[in-house]
Amino acid sequence: MATVQTTTLTDRKAIISGLNDEQRSAVETTEGPLLIVAGAGSGKTSVMTRRIAHLMNRGDDVDPWNILAITFTNRAAREMNERVEQLVGEAASDMWICTFHSMCVKILRREAERIGYQNNFSILDADDQVSTVKQSMLDLNYDLKKFDPAVVQWKISAAKNELLTPREWKRAGRKSLIDSVAATVYTEYQAKLVSSNAMDFDDLIFRTVDLFLTHPDVLKLYQQKFRYIHVDEYQDTNRAQYKLVRLLSDRHRNLCVVGDSDQAIYRWRGADISNIVNFERDYPEAVVIKLEQNYRSTGTILDAANAVIQNNSQRKDKRLWSAKGEGEKLAIYAALDQSDEAVYVIAKVQEHVANGGQFSDCTVLYRANAQSRAIEEAFLQAAMPYRIIGGMTFYDRREIKDVMAYLKALANPQDEISLLRICNVPKRGIGEGTIRRLLDFAHENELTLLEAMGRAQEAGLVGGAAETVQNFHTLIQGLHDMQEGMSVTDLLQQTLTRTGYRDMLETSHKEEDQNRLENIRELSTVTRSFDRRRRGALADFLAETSLLFDTDKETGKTDNAVRMMTMHASKGLEFPVVFMIGVEETLLPHARSLDTIEGVEEERNLCYVAITRAREKLHLTYCAERSLFGQCQLNDPSRFLSEIPPALTERSGADLQVQIRWGVGLSVRHPQFGVGVVTDLAGSGDDLELTITFSSRHGTKLVKPKLTRLRVIDGQ
Repeated sequence: MATVQTTTLTDRKAIISGLNDEQRSAVETTEGPLLIVAGAGSGKTSVMTRRIAHLMNRGDDVDPWNILAITFTNRAAREMNERVEQLVGEAASDMWICTFHSMCVKILRREAERIGYQNNFSILDADDQVSTVKQSMLDLNYDLKKFDPAVVQWKISAAKNELLTPREWKRAGRKSLIDSVAATVYTEYQAKLVSSNAMDFDDLIFRTVDLFLTHPDVLKLYQQKFRYIHVDEYQDTNRAQYKLVRLLSDRHRNLCVVGDSDQAIYRWRGADISNIVNFERDYPEAVVIKLEQNYRSTGTILDAANAVIQNNSQRKDKRLWSAKGEGEKLAIYAALDQSDEAVYVIAKVQEHVANGGQFSDCTVLYRANAQSRAIEEAFLQAAMPYRIIGGMTFYDRREIKDVMAYLKALANPQDEISLLRICNVPKRGIGEGTIRRLLDFAHENELTLLEAMGRAQEAGLVGGAAETVQNFHTLIQGLHDMQEGMSVTDLLQQTLTRTGYRDMLETSHKEEDQNRLENIRELSTVTRSFDRRRRGALADFLAETSLLFDTDKETGKTDNAVRMMTMHASKGLEFPVVFMIGVEETLLPHARSLDTIEGVEEERNLCYVAITRAREKLHLTYCAERSLFGQCQLNDPSRFLSEIPPALTERSGADLQVQIRWGVGLSVRHPQFGVGVVTDLAGSGDDLELTITFSSRHGTKLVKPKLTRLRVIDGQ
């Protein structure tokens, strides 16, 4: 491994080498609030990392631990850490360059007792949260068929992101029955978390804010520590994250936020665009620097993106430009249906490869996951390699979640949620009735579930049931006691053996269980890597893996294949050739967004994000009719297409309603009534009306081609 060179005072010129004027200004403006409006592809990561190196190289009293840099994904944090290390060497290890959640875990592990937790608290993932909400609803006698636990969990999460306690949320008043139910469940759910010494992801930030507000001495400690704070993707922060940043930065006010209101696409996840739009109101002394030179895309692609996004009102004004030249025009294709759309994509990919390109140069973007089906089927038929980015990740798989639940229970014996998941996996005869009796006994006597299992007979269990539960208690307690001084890998192997989990899979003849066994083996690779890097405690390993985000991982190998992903998943990525499919009303903008101006503007942001993923060539397609979600949809071309200047585009495909020459005897297919024959015509132009005779089931109908997508049957 090459030795990393530490940047010294003589290397200052190297830090700013190659930067444009705006980037250099952003690097060297270190005191006071700074808003960097960073357009797509404008080199923001390079600016942030060099800014950190510049702080270290000024020659004054800035220490590495005075610097905090917050990102949204582990991938972004790793990339930033690596780049900073290349510039400043080992000093990077003393900086906090991490996600919001990772930062809060570090703080809470140190300060947990201040808010009534032990420092070995568990962190619930999304499935565990829903399971705990479900159990809370059952305890409160709610009908799970009437009220969806996943919806209730989502509402509780939204309340926490707004920093509302159960009492405050109830006091705020709920608008609907499900809101009222969620407010009640929130109280029970939170009590379960506290009694299990567990937190969910929202708690990590919520509890840190609460810690700072209720313990000013702790806040002062971290305010003094973090003299220079950086926040990436500031447009994606929610209220809780915004409050956390305000608290930490209030002492020194050396807060640098980087973001782009035009790429705010996570309102549905709680993000508040006003945080970046109103930055200058919050910090009147702030300096604003715009990074508008794009190093990714051609001028034509950027002109199209600028033309679309300027129609939004909630934004920080900027205009991207490029020194790469004008480039090719955007290709807009009007497809007959999704099959025709797929044929177009395949043809253009094949053309690109025939001209010396790679399959991996090409990426298909779509608004809804369901849109991928037709393209996938076409790729399979054409024997064209493809990879879907997204989907189920390693840590979402059932067998991995089972084993992780075992490890969580060993690290934190109070973790009732994890115990409930694995107490009968493999099957041990610990059924729901037994669990219910143990839970009642535990709650009545202020015991943890594991403690109740150790007193099975006192809980009212007899015979084999009592013996089985007592044996399980002995198993978990023994593994818990064993972890001291043992590597995570060795503890994992002991757990797999003693619990019978490995044997359960090895003795199965099902192919899926053999695949699960391979995934369990892969988990050992993960623990070995952790042991080599840190040799830390089990709780540290669990915290590290719990903080992995789905957006950090790709499904499938990254070989020479066309990539397919949602437009949301494409954020932060770039590709030589991009196909934006389904650029239609009700898809982009999505039907759910059409009720509000804010909704449509966020969809326009999403369109802007998708456009700016393309480096060299951009294809946009829409269909005359589309079968999706089990229905035939007749969508108009997206309004966003009309916002792109015609001079930037080349159009192809059929505008069916203009090119068709209607006449008596023409066979057509109606999206609702099926095949029919034109028997009469009346009127002309937009007022043209056809008389069409369909099957005996539908009879004769009057149809206006202007308002209905009709397909002419082949051969006419």
